[in-house]
Amino acid sequence: MADAQVRAAIIGYGGAFNMGRHHAGAINAQPGMRTVAVCDLDPQRQAAAKADFPEVDTYGDYHEMLRRQDIDLCVVVLPHYLHAAVAIDCSNAGKHVIVEKPMCVTEAEATAMIEAGRRAGRMVTVFHNRRHDGDYNTLRQIVAQGLLGDVYHIEMFGGGYGHPGHWWRSDKRISGGAFYDWGAHYLDWLLGIVPSRVREVRGFFRKLRWMDVTNEDDVHALLVFENGVTADVQMSSLARIGKPRWRVLGTVGAAQDGNGQFEVRTEVGGLAATASIKFQESRWENYYRELADHLLRGGPLDVRPEQARRVIAIIEAAERSSASGRAEPVPHEDEIDPAQRLH
Repeated sequence: MADAQVRAAIIGYGGAFNMGRHHAGAINAQPGMRTVAVCDLDPQRQAAAKADFPEVDTYGDYHEMLRRQDIDLCVVVLPHYLHAAVAIDCSNAGKHVIVEKPMCVTEAEATAMIEAGRRAGRMVTVFHNRRHDGDYNTLRQIVAQGLLGDVYHIEMFGGGYGHPGHWWRSDKRISGGAFYDWGAHYLDWLLGIVPSRVREVRGFFRKLRWMDVTNEDDVHALLVFENGVTADVQMSSLARIGKPRWRVLGTVGAAQDGNGQFEVRTEVGGLAATASIKFQESRWENYYRELADHLLRGGPLDVRPEQARRVIAIIEAAERSSASGRAEPVPHEDEIDPAQRLH
């Protein structure tokens, strides 16, 4: 397998955050993988890709690019509402697929993407690279070592106070809404901390201040898991006073982040104790290292599509709840094995 090659194409080389460039470079950093093509509607972005990676071929139509038999993997780096249709086209063309997070906009789209990959016998996965963030993995270690006892409540917050900006990420039709950006990472982290099915979700979606864009100003989900854990996840552009990203309560301890570390209050031998635990180093490069191991050597897939679908289904359930005024179930939760941690 040392000579095996995974030849990748990037679909979408837009300037926002230079994520197309990031993916192409991360792929090229993995032995046995290389970027061979880039597609973007904008000729200027095609030229930028060619300047960054002179060896790639560039395209303005991804359908034309998909006809190439020597492309094994497509990375979809497009606005959220385009993820599903383009990913399904890539699967139908016999390609492995990575989509930027969030996976898509609806649970139905996620299911269609999963089914297309299964029919083609090809991988479908999502770029949840933030599973390799230092704070998240430090918290997982704190929980696993029992410093908090049995976790029973988690609070998560992201945002601040300010206009969300006039671009596609603040357009609900294109982005899906305010929960689909950082909120997708937060929910993915939460599901990695709590090894249980979600029993129900209450949602509160508010539009109160920034009326010149269509995304919500504040989105808030309350989750109840089958094992009794409750979680409170809020993303806001109306919070002049914020909160820590993490506040986790357990039967013998609690943890809260700040200034690059967790403050942990716990018990040691029956005595109260306080510890400051620095965040581990973030290892975002591990996403493509593990992806290469999966494609080239049959290693485990870091982000299974069914896991990413849970994130989308929870966001949708929260929005349904906001409209209905009652708790809503999450589709496909009966397929989750509660005895296993998800990642």
